[in-house]
Amino acid sequence: MIGSRLRKRIGTALTAPEPTRPRSRQRNLFEAAAEYVAACAEDDDQRSVEAAGWVSPEALSFGVNELACRAVIALARERNESPQAVARSLLGLPVA
Repeated sequence: MIGSRLRKRIGTALTAPEPTRPRSRQRNLFEAAAEYVAACAEDDDQRSVEAAGWVSPEALSFGVNELACRAVIALARERNESPQAVARSLLGLPVA
């Protein structure tokens, strides 16, 4: 689900024409991941495609994975649950 959406949006970003406005600065992979995930959560395809173009697909994938890990750990601490229980809950899976 999420993986196929990520691959589709990254593919779109790679084949899209270069933006006409100059980039003000180089973005790092964590900025790209944060912007990409926030845009996906808000269903903003244009913003997610733009963020996916800031870094390589591999770097974006690493950043999204790191963001997911940190988010699950933060929620687990907040809920006083295990990271596994939180991750399964977020994906709508039964508790193992």
